[in-house]
Order: sequence, then structure tokens, then C-alpha cells
Amino acid sequence: MIEINKAYWENRYTNHQIGWDIGYISTPLKSYIDQIEDKSLKILIPGAGNSYEAEYLWNNGFKNVYVLDFAHQPLKHLKHRIPNFPEDQLLNIDFFELDNQFDLIFEQTFFCALNPNLRSRYVKQMHHLLQPKGKLVGLLFDFELTEKGPPFGGNLLEYRSLFQSAFKIKTLEPSINSIKERQGKELFFIFECP
Repeated sequence: MIEINKAYWENRYTNHQIGWDIGYISTPLKSYIDQIEDKSLKILIPGAGNSYEAEYLWNNGFKNVYVLDFAHQPLKHLKHRIPNFPEDQLLNIDFFELDNQFDLIFEQTFFCALNPNLRSRYVKQMHHLLQPKGKLVGLLFDFELTEKGPPFGGNLLEYRSLFQSAFKIKTLEPSINSIKERQGKELFFIFECP
């Protein structure tokens, strides 16, 4: 299995090998964000890549948004698109080293990019990062777990088993409004911290 580390991701951006980047916010997350009334929520987007979600949030009045990525380049791209985005809300660190608390965390192609042996650790860290009643919301790929990745797949039963020990599963179902290329391959979820 390839070593997925900081150098790996920087290289992917340098060589424009970013097939997961659709160039805009995904429809399921846009629909969810459009229903949020409290714009003061403290929000994290980990493994954010070029983070069109952060750009959409920012342009719609959410100013307490934190963007985390292992690679520096996508954070630089976001800062270029939103020059007044605060530097201290751009986190160029390892997700597992973050120690903060948030009301809402968005998952968008981050979980599937991690080596599958880190999945239990991901769940613990997400639980640690969320305030009580905080929510982890996003999309998970619904296709067979592969040895070669990223992306590494998974399925509904696996995800339910993995997350139910740390979260109240409010929603975990096939996404009805995925982009064309991902239709039938994504699960939309809302997990709440007890």
C-alpha cells in the first residue's frame, strides 16, 4: 500500500492529480448549508482540499469557519479566492493533532482518503472535536472497500458499526442529490455527538 502522507498530498496538488475536486460545492452539502439559520456556528472542514464548501459558507455569512488540510497548496488556493479569509482559520496541520471544539464538522472526501486502518482513530478524533450536541455531516462513499486508494470505499453496515459507538446516527442513507458522477455511490449522513 502506498504511504499517504503530507508529501503524497503535496505531490498530488503539484501534478494536478485531484480527480476528487469537482470545482464547486457538492449539491448535498449545499442543500444542507442552505437550511442552517445560525451563522455563528463554529465549523470545521478537515481534509478540505480546495474547499468550495468553505468558500460557499464564507460568502453566505458564516465567518467562524476553519479549514484544515495536510497539504499547504489548497489552503493557499482558498486564500487566493477569499483574500480576507483569516489566516488563523487556515489550519495546515495533521487532523489527528488538532485540539479544538466545533459545533459542526463537514465530511467531504476526507474519510475515504485516509488509510482504512485510521478509521477508528478518525471516529475518536471527530468525537473529541465536537461540542456536546455537535454534528458531523457529510458524504461517505458507498462502494467496496479497496486495497488500492485513495479513495477507499466502504458501505452502510460498516459505517453504522464504526460510528454508532461514538455518535447518535440521525441520518445515514443513499444521497438523493449527488452530482451525476457520484450518483448511487454516496451516502449522506448526520451524526450527532451525545
